[in-house]
Amino acid sequence: MKIKLIDFGVPEHHRPYRPHGNDAGADVYLPYDCTLQPGEIAKIPLGFGLEIPDGYAGYIFPRTSMAVKGLVCELPPVDSGYRGEIHAIISNVSNQAQSLFKGARIGQLVITPTVIADFVTDLGTERGTGSFLAVPANRKRLFGEQFLNTYRYRERTFREHYKI
Repeated sequence: MKIKLIDFGVPEHHRPYRPHGNDAGADVYLPYDCTLQPGEIAKIPLGFGLEIPDGYAGYIFPRTSMAVKGLVCELPPVDSGYRGEIHAIISNVSNQAQSLFKGARIGQLVITPTVIADFVTDLGTERGTGSFLAVPANRKRLFGEQFLNTYRYRERTFREHYKI
C-alpha cells in the first residue's frame, strides 16, 4: 500500500523508513534534541503529514529500545481525514530524566485497517445473555457440530467437578 507523505519540512533522510520490507512499522525520527523529566509528556512534530485512505488509521508505536528506558509513545490515532502534521506523543514514565537526540528513531509508524462502526441504541430483539457466542446458532455456525459436542462435554464435566 502506498501512502502519500505531506511535507511539513521533514528532511528527506528523516522521512518514515522501513528498514526491512516485512517490518510492520516505519521508523520516525526526532527533529531536535530534548530532555524529558520524569512524568513529562512531549508533543513532538515529525515534519510530515499523511494521506491515509478511508478504512485505515495510523499510529506511532513505541520502540522497544525506548520503552525499556521508560519512554513510551502514546497511541492517539491518525484518522484518514486528518491532513495536518503528525506528532509523536512521548511520555517519560521512568523516575529519571531522559535525553533524546536529534535524528534518534523515536517510534514506529504503523498503518492499520479499522472498522468504521455505526453506534446505535437498538440491535434487535434476539440477544443472548453473554457474548456473540452466547447465541447457540452463532456457535454452531462458527465452530461446527463436532467442536460443540466436545465443548459441551468439557463444560458439563467442569460443572460436575466443581459442583456449579
